[in-house]
Amino acid sequence: MTIGQLAACAGVGADTVRYYEREGLMPTPRRSESGYRRYDAASATRLRFIRRARDLGFSLDDVRELLALSADGGHGTQGVRARAEARLADIERRIAELRRVQRGLRILVDACPGHGPLDACPILAALGGKEGP
Repeated sequence: MTIGQLAACAGVGADTVRYYEREGLMPTPRRSESGYRRYDAASATRLRFIRRARDLGFSLDDVRELLALSADGGHGTQGVRARAEARLADIERRIAELRRVQRGLRILVDACPGHGPLDACPILAALGGKEGP
C-alpha cells in the first residue's frame, strides 16, 4: 500500500507516518521502482498501535518502550503492565490536580458578583496575589 493508503488505514496523516519513520517508530519502508514508499499489513498494524498508544497519552519514548516490550515474547507483559500503570498513575495525579484547580476556581467564580468595580473583583484579587476567599 502507499503512504496515503497506510495513513488512511490507521486514521493519521501522511506527514505523521513520515514523522514516525524519522523518529524510528516505523521501519524504513521498501521503495517501488519509481521511488514511492510501499507498506505492508504489518506496517498498518504497527501504525495503529502507535496511534492508539498516543491517543492514550503515551509519549514517543513510552511508545518506543512499548514496541520493544511487545517484541519481547514472554517477558514483555510485565514491562507493558508497568508502563501502563505508570501512565495511569500520571493521569490520576493530573486529574487530582485539575480537580483541585476546579475547586479553587469554583470558589472564586461563586464569590464574584459579576458586576461592580474591577478593584473589588475577587478573581482579579486572587490572581494578583491579594487575599481572596
